[in-house]
Amino acid sequence: MDEQRAGGCGCCHKTKTRSEAEYKRLIHRLNRIEGQIRGIRKMVEKSAYCPDILVQSAAATAAIQAFNRELLNSHIRSCVATDLRAGKDETVDELVGLLQKLMK
Repeated sequence: MDEQRAGGCGCCHKTKTRSEAEYKRLIHRLNRIEGQIRGIRKMVEKSAYCPDILVQSAAATAAIQAFNRELLNSHIRSCVATDLRAGKDETVDELVGLLQKLMK
């Protein structure tokens, strides 16, 4: 397992070790989103009709939202639950702040 998958990104103090299945699901979703974005870029480059581009953009937005839901679900069921069991009540404040950012 490489450093990033092991939870160390070098950019922040908190990390998470993901199961192989979770890692594969998230990477698969991100690869699909990346493909959608490349497709939208090609549409713009080929001067596609605006509504066609907007439909594809909406699909990419929905895919990102699905990714966020899956990651949030995993975060709550693992990180948040573990911290609460350990008595780390500040995790609730962190979760509330995260939800506020996501709901903007």
